[in-house]
Amino acid sequence: MGHTVNSIIIEAPYEKVFDISNDIPRWTELFGGEYTGAEIINREGNKITFRLTDDEGKSWVSRRLLMKKQGFAYAERQEPLFPFKYMKIIWLYTRKPQGIELSWIQHFEMDPSAKFGDSQVEGFINTHSRDNLRIFKRVIEAESAK
Repeated sequence: MGHTVNSIIIEAPYEKVFDISNDIPRWTELFGGEYTGAEIINREGNKITFRLTDDEGKSWVSRRLLMKKQGFAYAERQEPLFPFKYMKIIWLYTRKPQGIELSWIQHFEMDPSAKFGDSQVEGFINTHSRDNLRIFKRVIEAESAK
């Protein structure tokens, strides 16, 4: 199994941090070019089904559950699962004196026939998550200052 945890403090009101970070169509901006497409397929209350397309043209569908009052969002990759056996993601929003701590927790297992194993993918995810969290921080803090 692979498991990663990455966090950053965003100096902005909770509402802004939660709303902007969960604005899926904006993920093409917030994830630094990692996604060329981010479209909502269906929205029912706090449940969102969406499609992401990466910079290599590969697409997949995920489902996301927004729990704004409780301070977290949960997502799970649906189809295709490959190269994963499963991919589960939790975003935690924790109020701190200096701002909102946004933590990304990813729990996954790679398919045995995938090109990379769990530990290699952990390294990729950690690098990309840290870079992307810095983009989230920059964009959200700039918008909050307006």
